[in-house]
Amino acid sequence: MFEPLFLAQQVLNGLSFGALLFLLASGLTLVFGLMRIINLAHGAFYMLGGYLGVVVSAMTGNLLVGLITAVLVVAVTAFVVEVVLLRFVRGQELPEVLVTVGVSFVTADLCLAFFGGDPHNLPSSVMVPGAMSLGTLTYPWYRILVIGVAVLVGVGLMLLQHRTRVGAVVRAGVDDREIIQAMGVDINRVFTGMFILGAALAAIGGTIGAGVLSIRPGIQDEVLLYALVVVIIGGLGSIPGAAVGSVLIGVIDAFAKAWVPDLAYFTVFAPMALVLVFRPTGLFGRPA
Repeated sequence: MFEPLFLAQQVLNGLSFGALLFLLASGLTLVFGLMRIINLAHGAFYMLGGYLGVVVSAMTGNLLVGLITAVLVVAVTAFVVEVVLLRFVRGQELPEVLVTVGVSFVTADLCLAFFGGDPHNLPSSVMVPGAMSLGTLTYPWYRILVIGVAVLVGVGLMLLQHRTRVGAVVRAGVDDREIIQAMGVDINRVFTGMFILGAALAAIGGTIGAGVLSIRPGIQDEVLLYALVVVIIGGLGSIPGAAVGSVLIGVIDAFAKAWVPDLAYFTVFAPMALVLVFRPTGLFGRPA
């Protein structure tokens, strides 16, 4: 149970799962932090992206084509949801939550109707073959790829947030969106752009995650719960917080499922409860 090989295997499992959580939670934390919207449709965007990515990748034999298709379709869907629905209930917390819940239900039902109820996985023909070998440890290259994609996305988001004017507007909007609006910034365009970016990240997570976790009915609620835990632990609007929270929850989940599977959910939600008690704004969040 405490052998180095076992420990290394579980750490890598935790990092690969944490990478998927980061792709999901990074978009959610930006939307949550900037727009103050608890986007409960975020898990459905992950599921829709996963289904589309799997189907298109299987049809074309190319994972990149499937990934691009998933991102484009989910981005357009998010644009319609934000402009047609959310914009008219902005600032009204309960209607916003109900709208996103409704979008999640509708998306889940449409996915069930179009893709069926069987689990979907990326075909092995489009995944990176082989495994990494380090002594007696072997680990699939595809899971290493998932970790690499998350790192690249994280670096890209950090550069966007801290090295561009758009990032400056977003960071300022997280702190005080009323001031940004008073300075003449079209906050509606910023909101729409962040909502689309968050959905696109969820689609990326769904597509590449289909090589690790099956895309199936109900997966949207499961991944959304994990993402919300990550956001609460990391802090609203914080990309570093999403990264740290994702790694923490991913590693805890991996070891918990190996050692105490009956308490797996407890071990994930217990850190969130502790953070809420001792630091309600999250590890990297700032007081309002």
